[in-house]
Amino acid sequence: MAESSSIPVGIDALHVFPGRARLDVNRLAQARGLDSQRFQNLLLREKTVALPFEDPVSFAVNAAWPLLRSLTQAERERIELLIVATESGLDFGKAISAYVHHYLQLGRHCRNFEVKQACYGGTAAVQMAAAWLRGAAPPDAQALVITTDVARPIPHTYAEPAQGAAAVAMLLSRQPRLLTLEPGANGYYGYEVMDSCRPTAEIETGDADLSLLTYLDCIEHSFQHYCQRVGAVDFQSYFDYLAFHTPFGGMAKGAHRTLLRRLKRLPPAAIEDDFRRRMEPALLFCQQVGNIYSGSLYLALAGLLEQGDFHTMRRIGLFSYGSGCCSEFFSGLAGPEASALIRNAALPARLAERHDLSMAEYEALLALNRGALFGVQNAVLDDPRFMGFYQRLFAGRGLLTLERIVDFHREYRWS
Repeated sequence: MAESSSIPVGIDALHVFPGRARLDVNRLAQARGLDSQRFQNLLLREKTVALPFEDPVSFAVNAAWPLLRSLTQAERERIELLIVATESGLDFGKAISAYVHHYLQLGRHCRNFEVKQACYGGTAAVQMAAAWLRGAAPPDAQALVITTDVARPIPHTYAEPAQGAAAVAMLLSRQPRLLTLEPGANGYYGYEVMDSCRPTAEIETGDADLSLLTYLDCIEHSFQHYCQRVGAVDFQSYFDYLAFHTPFGGMAKGAHRTLLRRLKRLPPAAIEDDFRRRMEPALLFCQQVGNIYSGSLYLALAGLLEQGDFHTMRRIGLFSYGSGCCSEFFSGLAGPEASALIRNAALPARLAERHDLSMAEYEALLALNRGALFGVQNAVLDDPRFMGFYQRLFAGRGLLTLERIVDFHREYRWS
């Protein structure tokens, strides 16, 4: 056990597919008549909106393909584990990882499956892959973890501006260049609560106030458990940076404030200064994409690595929360190579080139996107109102898109 725990394991590469269309959430808030002061507390700017020929499979493949396209087939054969984390599954039995495995041209000797635990699913997948790499995996093996989710927006609520869509793909290995997970530095906390759920294909619902309170309860107790595992650490000085699950920036900021009040009894000005220094960088991309559920923590990590100062090795405190609920506080180390890898991915440029939707286009998409949900038997995704979007945003770019559904089987094509 001691020997396996000494093996450096973590995230070797990370790539985000942020979709191809966005909505200015200030425009949405005005159209919905949301209270401006309460809305500003969300700390949101934009959100990604899925187009009719996009789904969790296409998002997942488009996130991972840039990591794999330069690999030879022999190199792809080293990926022996594929885990897709999502709360936007498409079948009660068939995992969407089967589609993802096929379109990424992974080898037949690659274990693949789907995991679900609300927004905690991505961390469940990362920790499962890390444990496999420390234990049973061949020395040169890699694991591919992909988080992919598409929201079911709840119109005329304060949740609607936050509900986004995106996928994050991560290669894990024993030679991690991006984030080295600290072995044994994990604290967990979970119990049954009805704060958020997706009880049908079209409904996403819950109790927002209960969800906030549960999130705060979980971060406090998962951090306590973390300290039981690694020893008493000072929350303010031990971690150079912080990245939390971010359904919206205001929730992550509130959790940070609550911990410093309870653990350090700091005055408001000192808490605000600590937030701006250690945590605000992690909100960069989350403010532009919205809540991406199983991948929100890892989108926050990408923003932190893009914006933070990593000229030397830094320790990052990470918090993952999934409604229902399960949570985990853990930590990892990142340095100069991590920042270079994230910046080379040019995510700010890809965010900027998304189509800016009008409210009329957004309302049309809310209705159209029901045509490719869980349980759809037959569909052709060629609505003339949005085929111009395909030509302008996808054609010739080598992106996977959903073409049709035939007797429940999803058929995709490369643009």
